[in-house]
Amino acid sequence: MDRGGLVEHRQRLLAGLRGQVVEVGAGPGGTFPHYPATVAEVLAVEPEPRLREIARRAAAAAPARVEVVDGTAERLPLPDASTDAVVFCLVLCSVADPVAALTEARRVLRPGGELRVLEHVRADGHPRLVRVQRWMDATVWPRIAGGCHVGRDTTAVVRRAGFTLDRVERFRFPDAATPFSSHVLAVAVPATEPG
Repeated sequence: MDRGGLVEHRQRLLAGLRGQVVEVGAGPGGTFPHYPATVAEVLAVEPEPRLREIARRAAAAAPARVEVVDGTAERLPLPDASTDAVVFCLVLCSVADPVAALTEARRVLRPGGELRVLEHVRADGHPRLVRVQRWMDATVWPRIAGGCHVGRDTTAVVRRAGFTLDRVERFRFPDAATPFSSHVLAVAVPATEPG
C-alpha cells in the first residue's frame, strides 16, 4: 500500500505535529519514517508481540525518537493530560470498542492537544458498497482479518467519544470502488463542555 500512494497519506496525517505524540496500534511501524522533526518523542503502543518487535527495529531508523511499548487502545500506559497528540493510523477498524479507545485518547491529551486519524471507513454515498461492507462485517471478515471492520463510521465514533472535528478529508484509496477503498483523514480536538 505504501508503494501505491499510502506514504503521501501518512505524511499528511502527521504533518505539523509537535511535542509528545502517542501512536495507538503502531503495528510494524509504517508511520515512523514520516514523523516531522518537530516531534520530540513518539510513544508507540502495540499489543501484538510480533508486530511490537518489528516496530522496535523500525524505530531505530526513525527521524524522531520512538519508544515502542506494550498496551492497548482502551488502556494507554500514560497519565491524564500527558501528550500533545494521539495518532490512529489504520487501526480503529480492528479495535473492539472504538469509542472506548477514543475516550482513552481524549483522557491522555493535554489541553490544546489533537487527535489525528487515518482510517478506511464506511462507503457513504455508495449504497451497494455499504451493503457489501455490512455483510462482510456481519460474517467472516472480522474473524479472518484480525478484527477488521470495513464499514465503520469513524467520524461519528470520533464525535461520540467527545471530540470536535476540525478537518475531515474523505478520499478513495486505491482509486477504485471496493469495500476497502473509502478512507478518511481527520483532525479533531476534545470538545469543550458548555459552562
